[in-house]
Amino acid sequence: MLIVEGLSAGYGEVNVLSEVSIEVGHNESVAIVGANGAGKSTLVNAICGLIPTRRGRITKDGRDIHALPAHCRAELGIAVVLENRHLFGELSVRQNLELALNRGRLRKSASIQLGIQDVLELFPFMNERLNSAVDLLSGGEQQMIAISRALLLKPDLLIMDEPSTGLAPKVVKAIVSVVASLRGRGMSLILVEQNVAVAEQNSDRAYVMSLGRVVKHVDRGGWSEFARSELVTAYLGRQ
Repeated sequence: MLIVEGLSAGYGEVNVLSEVSIEVGHNESVAIVGANGAGKSTLVNAICGLIPTRRGRITKDGRDIHALPAHCRAELGIAVVLENRHLFGELSVRQNLELALNRGRLRKSASIQLGIQDVLELFPFMNERLNSAVDLLSGGEQQMIAISRALLLKPDLLIMDEPSTGLAPKVVKAIVSVVASLRGRGMSLILVEQNVAVAEQNSDRAYVMSLGRVVKHVDRGGWSEFARSELVTAYLGRQ
């Protein structure tokens, strides 16, 4: 599905990522965990084409995409929910969703076909808020809309950057439930999280980042040992 090899990237003259390598398989959920400043969001931006890479290679389904612009990567099935969501706050929920739906029609051969009715079933609260301006909604509701919008792009790889940050436990539980259903539909996921508990519940394995590098790979079945390890304290703090 996705292979990142020896990736270096940053902003201006500042290099943030140094020789980062990760892999995500088909129908697999992989977490990227680390403290603030570890380089997690920079990695997301580089994978999605929002910043240029300085070294390394990114391939999706065997195709080298590291030089493609962001919109081309979206057309190849990569969708992202960024930490600050990037919704159109003055537009209604319906308008935000329709913008994504129109863009998603470019993915004619997508294996996962989701329409507005599908995302309304995933997040039922939107049925009564379709005509409300997004700016009037809570942070949790906006997060759910951002996820819905990404799903309407018909991705086979969904990247979520810190989806639980600043949200109430009840909202996080609802998002976790939707993430589980997406895995059941065959979608691959990259979950960027500081919260080890949320990452463990929603991923098969993980990469731990610190200071722009991958410092540990948590294999399948290795979550319990990792959660008790000194790395959690050293890089993430107590969870």
